[in-house]
Amino acid sequence: MSKTLKPSNDRIIIKPIDEGEKTYGNIVIPDMGKEKPEIGEVIAVGKGRMSEFGHFIPVNHKVGQVVLVPKIGTLRIDFEGEEYYIAQDKEILAVINETDNE
Repeated sequence: MSKTLKPSNDRIIIKPIDEGEKTYGNIVIPDMGKEKPEIGEVIAVGKGRMSEFGHFIPVNHKVGQVVLVPKIGTLRIDFEGEEYYIAQDKEILAVINETDNE
């Protein structure tokens, strides 16, 4: 029997991209003694959450997007021998889009 991760509410599950695989957008994050954000691919998203006023707020991110998440505050888990990050929708720092500069 296989197991899967399914995020609840406005949570997002992200598969980290190894340092050697960081080719998305050629982003350079300067090392100023601070924790650098992590890059990963969104593999699952929750449905969303209810606001304090009773309005449904859907998740803004989609499966397949490459995103930046903070090292501090993002939950890291090991599931079936693989590392994943779990973050709230609002914790995503940026989406990395590849552009064709021709």
